[in-house]
Amino acid sequence: MKLRIVPARQGAVWVKMGMRTFFKQPLALSGLFFLFMAAMSVLSMVPVLGSIVALALLPAATLGLMAATQETTKGKFPMPAVLVSAFRAGQQQLRGMLVLGGLYALGFLLVMGLSALVDGGQFARLYLVGGELSTELLMQSDFEWAALAAMALYLPLSLLFWHAPALVHWHSISPVKSLFFSFVACMRNFWAFAVFGLTWLAAFLGMGLAVAIVSALLGSPQLVGALLFPMGMAMAAMFFTSLYFTFDDTFEVSPGDPHDPAHP
Repeated sequence: MKLRIVPARQGAVWVKMGMRTFFKQPLALSGLFFLFMAAMSVLSMVPVLGSIVALALLPAATLGLMAATQETTKGKFPMPAVLVSAFRAGQQQLRGMLVLGGLYALGFLLVMGLSALVDGGQFARLYLVGGELSTELLMQSDFEWAALAAMALYLPLSLLFWHAPALVHWHSISPVKSLFFSFVACMRNFWAFAVFGLTWLAAFLGMGLAVAIVSALLGSPQLVGALLFPMGMAMAAMFFTSLYFTFDDTFEVSPGDPHDPAHP
């Protein structure tokens, strides 16, 4: 396995490949994404503990969606069982993924804990326990700063875990090393990932604007809510589909490697 340095424009290519692959199996990939979201939502309904379990399972669930994308690139139909690929690859990968999940949950809770120093824990409590997001709460400057602090602190955490599940699952790399390799790979390809993120931001904003324009032309404001949610979920499914290509293009695999799409 070798790290590949790609040009900045490759970030837009990853987005295009994700969308193109999604439309090869739109129903299957949408269904798997909705199943993933439903499972996370059900777990999160359990106060505190449920959110922690959902966080710990997120790396494995993300890997499952990447595996579904890989199946699609091979011309196969991704079945629901692909979502639990992380738990079916052997004892070593299973232990590594569980450790990775625990580290992710701890890292996320640390981010929430640090944000609590800004607003006394209102933002963290709303996210982990739930509650009503009132206008008064949104207008509080401490709450806004806590949300911004959480976003800033989450960025390095996301870079650590961006490639880590795939490295553990497909290359049997230890969890700690996978975090290091993931962070280095993202930083060495910083501009490609910046273009990737900005392209997706533009795509989501463009979709929202298109829905608003269509609703305005039809004179039906209610259409915004009716269209925005399903289209937003479909776009999110495309985003997760594109994650596979950020990994596949960043790490060069040897012939015969189980991760190689050409491998039987």
